[in-house]
Amino acid sequence: MDDQLVIAGKAYGSRLLVGTGKYKDFDETAQALDASGAEIVTVAIRRVNLGQDPNSPSLLDALPKNRYTLLPNTAGCYSADDAIRTLRLARELLDDHRLVKLEVLGDPTNLFPNVKETLKAAEVLVAEGFDVMVYTSDDPIIARELEDIGCCAIMPLASLIGSGMGILNPWNLQLIIEQSKVPVLVDAGVGTASDAAIAMELGCDGVLMNTAIAAAREPVRMAHAMKLAVEAGRAAYLAGRMPKRFYSATPSSPREGVISSRS
Repeated sequence: MDDQLVIAGKAYGSRLLVGTGKYKDFDETAQALDASGAEIVTVAIRRVNLGQDPNSPSLLDALPKNRYTLLPNTAGCYSADDAIRTLRLARELLDDHRLVKLEVLGDPTNLFPNVKETLKAAEVLVAEGFDVMVYTSDDPIIARELEDIGCCAIMPLASLIGSGMGILNPWNLQLIIEQSKVPVLVDAGVGTASDAAIAMELGCDGVLMNTAIAAAREPVRMAHAMKLAVEAGRAAYLAGRMPKRFYSATPSSPREGVISSRS
């Protein structure tokens, strides 16, 4: 496809980003990633072994380095300091890797982002040379502040992490999309393929998901469905949908030349 997603100066053919957690084993992880067509995959540094434990299987063994761009994230961090330390560790483990996903949570029950701590962490990480993709609320003002700090992608939630509730506030997402000069990707809350398609039809540059695939009855089949949904939603957005006309039906066939019943 010539319509590529560009993040931190690198172009990607797929607009679907996927997580690597919650699968039954690394083999299922690898199959789902393959079916998704994703090129960027997230890894939770605090939860997944990337070499920290030499006596346990490493996720890197299931992910060909020449195929995927790894996106270390700070899942499980509740303060700016924890997030910063985690991504510094990721940089060491992954040979000076700079593209990261920042998320700082505010509550262990609903996993809503702590935007105050997120802003603090973003300032430090950007200053240290990280390319920061940032998980945040769907507040357009916070999104603008994160972009002004220098984050390379804004990732507002559609609904709570792992909820599968889909896009609850499309209006706020559109406000963020319209004002942003960096890619906007929906992160969290996608439950099924139609949610991903709607996000793309709104004009999002991409979608990141994990639970929607990993918790499906057939994760590999769902991964393929999500691939198609993101592609279809993007194509529909670029094509431009017909205008909505309330109480004004328009026939799909022209009226000119209609054969009269009297003929």
